[in-house]
Amino acid sequence: MNRPVFHSVFADEMYSYIDYKTASGYKADSFYFNLRHFDRFCVQQDIQEPIFTTADAVKWLQRNDTEATTTHYSRINGVKHFLMFLSRKGYDVFVTRDIRFKQTEFQPYIYTEDEIKRYFHAVDTYQSSRNRKGSVQFPVLFRLLYCCGTRINETLGIRKKDVDLENGIIKLFETKNDCERYIVLGEDLKLLMEQFADKCFYLLEDDDYIFTTSNRGRISGDAIYEIHRLFLQQARIPYIGGGNGPRIHDWRHTMAVRSFKQMIDAGMDMYVALPILSTYLGHKTIFATERYVRLTMSIYPNIEEKLKSKMEMIFGEESEL
Repeated sequence: MNRPVFHSVFADEMYSYIDYKTASGYKADSFYFNLRHFDRFCVQQDIQEPIFTTADAVKWLQRNDTEATTTHYSRINGVKHFLMFLSRKGYDVFVTRDIRFKQTEFQPYIYTEDEIKRYFHAVDTYQSSRNRKGSVQFPVLFRLLYCCGTRINETLGIRKKDVDLENGIIKLFETKNDCERYIVLGEDLKLLMEQFADKCFYLLEDDDYIFTTSNRGRISGDAIYEIHRLFLQQARIPYIGGGNGPRIHDWRHTMAVRSFKQMIDAGMDMYVALPILSTYLGHKTIFATERYVRLTMSIYPNIEEKLKSKMEMIFGEESEL
């Protein structure tokens, strides 16, 4: 990723902070988003001197109407460390407190068995004169999203060198929270990936992305969103809109719920199933996986009956997801 351009009075110190963190072993791009946000804030507030007052902090801490709770949590707690960095260097800055993450009441869309069949029929029969490679790569791409629960950016970031065809393993690098991880392909998906590789990989260098546009550039998330809407329409799955889906990311939710149910139905103890699912999804802790467990319980009452007492022991009581 290219080095960002900052414009505020703290610009030089932002560059120093990035250099300091990268020298400590952190990835620079994990700081860029929040620093850019803070840089824009300082410019908008017309902060001319390298001072961050209590009044500035009050405005900075406010959550915008269109801001997701996860984004608010990330920018406040992330920039706090930059403010601490400034304070240690002697700047007159008010260091904000950490804010607690507030789980939203958002309910992800879980595809039914019939919807899954109809959707993938649309994927598998797709044809386009603009990018003939689409009919070859979309069956693989969308099955990775569903079968392996990958995020869209993780999937679009897969390069040829990341794919181990012999063992059916893919390494994900462009991951959330920099949690690089491996995903293992089932036999059917491994075969599909091998067929895809036979048709396309000979055209690629090791550092090339495997999912590309007609001019061999990386496909954008927006382009996949558009084709997703087409597949929903062809599969006769109503699009609710307004952030309520069905979204591309809901394939990850569907995979998590169905996988957890499958493990519990097979007799696996929740204390074993939960860390497995958490690790495979790339969560830092099992607490990030809690929502999927509660969602599974809300959909399948028999599982709720089995796990309710254990859930309360681990996470405490909670009336809703």
